[in-house]
Amino acid sequence: MNEKDIKNLLKKVKDGKVEIKNAIDTLKQLPFENLDYARIDHHRTIRRGHPETIFCEGKTLDQIRGIVKRMIRSNTNILATRAKREVYEAIQEITEDAKYYEQARIVVIKRGPVLRALGNILVITAGTADIPIAEEAAITAEVMGNAVERLYDVGIAGIHRILAYRQKMEKANVLIVAAGMDGALPAVVAGLIDKPVIALPTSNGYGTGYGGFAALLTMLNSCAAGVSVVNIDNGYGAGYSASLINQLCERKD
Repeated sequence: MNEKDIKNLLKKVKDGKVEIKNAIDTLKQLPFENLDYARIDHHRTIRRGHPETIFCEGKTLDQIRGIVKRMIRSNTNILATRAKREVYEAIQEITEDAKYYEQARIVVIKRGPVLRALGNILVITAGTADIPIAEEAAITAEVMGNAVERLYDVGIAGIHRILAYRQKMEKANVLIVAAGMDGALPAVVAGLIDKPVIALPTSNGYGTGYGGFAALLTMLNSCAAGVSVVNIDNGYGAGYSASLINQLCERKD
């Protein structure tokens, strides 16, 4: 569908020949923009509620600049993950309103309004070493319109630490629990509350942890019901999933 087709479609809507719902369904199928090295899905917001995210690892600075330039033309909010400082500096050359969250390795450019969810997401870590991955989840969820609280370093090596915050956990609509090592904390949390828990395995740990694989298996084998598991170090995926759950609640502008 080209620009002429879109104008014709909008004219039919104006003239009452096409229902608004049918027009939206048509626009959801609009093609992507082909840059040869990337195919940018400008209409992901229509289908999914959030714009396409730039995963920066493996991309050159020129490729990232090119993608950002095209996305800015659409006046959309931009989220770039796994971004080193040099990526942030390259994006700043294009727009000065980029904000860098160094611990989360995320660059954010806000160009449009975001619907705010009424409920909140609670991000928990077992240890301090898990915070960078947890921050990727937290910032992702915040950019997508959610209120996010944080509760860090409350792992099962000192179980009284997590038990002291049961009331805070019960107030959240959904919880993200990041842990490396044995990865047992998500099951503990899920056994205490009646809210969905997204388990986020991290690659922190000693040799037999196999870069987070041991934590992943523990979380997948959780005996507590209501635990969903994302991939190792996938803070973005955890934040996105938590956002989808939280935003099932009533929204406000």
